[in-house]
Amino acid sequence: MYKASVIIAFYNNLEVLSVVLKALEGQTEQNFEVILADDGSREEVVEELKEWIKASPLNIQHIWHEDAGFRKNRCLNLCVKASRSDYLIFIDGDCVPQQHFVADHLSEAKLNRCVNGRRADLSPRCSKLLVESNSPERFVEQNFATMVFDGIRGQGKNVEKGYRIKNDWLRNRLQKQGKGLVGCNFSIHKQDLLRINGFDMRYEAAGTGEDSDVDYRLQLINIEIHACFYKATQVHIYHKELPRLPVNDELFALVRKEQKSLYRVRY
Repeated sequence: MYKASVIIAFYNNLEVLSVVLKALEGQTEQNFEVILADDGSREEVVEELKEWIKASPLNIQHIWHEDAGFRKNRCLNLCVKASRSDYLIFIDGDCVPQQHFVADHLSEAKLNRCVNGRRADLSPRCSKLLVESNSPERFVEQNFATMVFDGIRGQGKNVEKGYRIKNDWLRNRLQKQGKGLVGCNFSIHKQDLLRINGFDMRYEAAGTGEDSDVDYRLQLINIEIHACFYKATQVHIYHKELPRLPVNDELFALVRKEQKSLYRVRY
C-alpha cells in the first residue's frame, strides 16, 4: 500500500501541471500515488494527459467528471473514494511542492490530526523561472534570495513560508497556532476525513468550501488542526485570483449556525 495519496485539484492548465508532476518526481519520499482531481478539463487535454500518465514514473490516477461549473469539492470526494492509501495530501494544480513535501507531511501525521501547511506566493518573474526550471522541487533552495527581493518590492507574498526550517524548536517558535486551513496544502488520515463525510459539495465557487468549512467541521469532532508552517513547503505560481462569491459565505454561515459536522454526500 502507498504511504500517501497526493490529490491535485486540476483544470485544463497542462503547462503548470507538468511542473507540479516534475516536482513530485523529485520527492525524497517516493512511496505515494498521485490522483488528479480533474474538474472537467477539455477533451484534448484529457487525451494528452492519458499519454503523460503512460510515460510518467509516478503512479497516477486521473479522476474526471464533466464540466458543469466549479465542482471542485465533488471531484475531491471522488478522489478520496478512489485513493489507495490511508493518508491523503491535498494540493492545488498551481502549487509546486518542494523536495521534502511528502516526507514532511507524513512525519507530522497522526490520527485525529489534520496537518495544516502553507504556500509562498511567487512573483510573475519567479513564476516564470519556476516553470522553466529543471528541478522545480528545489526552486526555493536555489532562488530564495530572488523570492525575498521580489517580496520586498511587493511582488509575491508570504515568501518566507517557502523556506524549510529544519530546527523544530525554531520552527515552532516562528509559526502561529490557530491559523485556518488552506485547501492547497493540508493532509489528513482518510478515516478522519470520512468522519465528516468529506467535502461539502454544495459549495460551487472557489474559497470557503475547500478549507474553512472542512476546518470548522473537523474541529466539531475534535480533530486537531496542526500547524506545519516552514515545513512541507510549496510555492504558488502567479495568476489572477478567482472571485470569492458571497454565496459561499452564506452557506458557511448556515453550517456554523447548525453546528453539524457530518455532511450527507450524494452523487
